[in-house]
Amino acid sequence: GKPKRKIFAQGEFGNEAIGGASSSTSLHNFHYLPKPLSGECLPSLFPIPPIVLLHSTGDSSVNADALRSEYKPGLVEDLFLDVFRSKMAKEVGWDSEKPGYEGLIEVANRLMLTGRSSSYTRDAAVRILVSLFPPFLLELYKLLISPLAGGKVAAIMVARVTQVTCQWLMGKCTVNSVDLPGGKSWESGVLVERCKYLEESKCIGICVNTCKLPTQTFFNNYMGVPLLMEPNFTDYSCQFKFGVPAPLPEDDSALKEPCLEICPAASSRRQVSQGDNTGQCPKA
Repeated sequence: GKPKRKIFAQGEFGNEAIGGASSSTSLHNFHYLPKPLSGECLPSLFPIPPIVLLHSTGDSSVNADALRSEYKPGLVEDLFLDVFRSKMAKEVGWDSEKPGYEGLIEVANRLMLTGRSSSYTRDAAVRILVSLFPPFLLELYKLLISPLAGGKVAAIMVARVTQVTCQWLMGKCTVNSVDLPGGKSWESGVLVERCKYLEESKCIGICVNTCKLPTQTFFNNYMGVPLLMEPNFTDYSCQFKFGVPAPLPEDDSALKEPCLEICPAASSRRQVSQGDNTGQCPKA
């Protein structure tokens, strides 16, 4: 008879199984079909609808969880990459000859090298983020949305937008609940399972000065949403906490971390210092 199909729907918390049974067909039978935008899935401001993934499984013993955890960028994500890279290259005054994400990482490295100081690099990264948005949009969001419900509406909204639009940069991520200083909990967190930007750059300094600190500053100062980002330099995950104020840089433990094991410069320094890697990353 006809093979039965397994159906998955991609919503705000990643890919979630909504029904189906197994059959005996190959992995080549993937079909992406648009699904009408539902208010239960995403706020109406999202331009990207959810997706229904029809997948036939069978004797190949495919692990569905492994399939769901793999993120593959599409045409829209490639466009986001091109726009972001062009803005960064314009700020740096230089672009890499390498294509795609590999070229983006080279431009980020150049941004670190050309900056007169860490604070200069952070300010440049903030300018890049601001340039991605029409000025009136940021001003209106901060004026009209951020004050609603004590900041809860804005924090939850930007968490969902981040999860939907930024996986091309960071890799697979999901919305989760975070605890606020006052004891409340909001669904305003974003957990990046394994940050592609950190893993590809191989540098804590690039993470801190071109991503973590500038992003915190951008959301707080330009959108009126406090943000604390907590990168884990062991497993490369990162927890975004929208609605939670960030500490001062001098009190931030992320700036005091030693270099990553995969950092090429750190490998050379370990050889000179006979294996000692306990010092702070010099670029942070």
